[in-house]
Amino acid sequence: MADFNTHISTSTAVGVGVGIAGYFILDTPEPSRIITCMLGAGLCSLAGILPDLDSGSGRPLRETSNVLAAVVPMLMVDRWQHMGLSAEAIALAGALVYITIRFGVAEIFKRYTVHRGMWHSIPAAVSCALLAFLVVSGENLDVRIFKSAAVFIGFMVHLILDEIWSVEWKGARIRLKSSFGTAIKFWYGKSLWSNVSTYGKLIVLVVAAVGDPLLMEHYKFHPSHDHEPVPTQQIATDPPPTIQR
Repeated sequence: MADFNTHISTSTAVGVGVGIAGYFILDTPEPSRIITCMLGAGLCSLAGILPDLDSGSGRPLRETSNVLAAVVPMLMVDRWQHMGLSAEAIALAGALVYITIRFGVAEIFKRYTVHRGMWHSIPAAVSCALLAFLVVSGENLDVRIFKSAAVFIGFMVHLILDEIWSVEWKGARIRLKSSFGTAIKFWYGKSLWSNVSTYGKLIVLVVAAVGDPLLMEHYKFHPSHDHEPVPTQQIATDPPPTIQR
């Protein structure tokens, strides 16, 4: 399979392309558009090593969990500001998120995942994209979708590389390794629970994303007020004018 350096360098190169494409696609003013595109490129690069969180130990898990623990709190600062948190509260929340990801999430992946399980799958890639949509904040829906798409693309780059490395060329002959088909998949045949768990999390994330206020406002999902009673006008209490004789 492709090693860590291959995954990170390829996803970074693809991320540069994603950033360039975003510059011409997004309709946002300068210089925020350049910053957004650079962030999208970085998210694509980072997502390229996300699938190896299930490696159990070693450099992929260590490097990925460290970077995630540092990046995710910074992405959530704007959302916390919109929630009205003070600077001290934001600093505390950032520290808690860092500790949770650095130690809690890494330990969960060590204990409850297997390499090339359902974390190496298309539903996992979609889940990461939805999670990115919920983590990043902002009032521009197109920008949030762009960042989420960058995460999905980076994740898929990793899966595609794993499948490419599962094909062995011997001269003109092609031999498929036993790992072929274990990265780009929708179902993991060795564990029913991992499939149920993965799709359950995916459903929760879909519901959370659809319920995001910005998305609901964009697609006019807010409740209609057409049938609310119209307040009656206040009746004048002045006495009627008298008639002069």
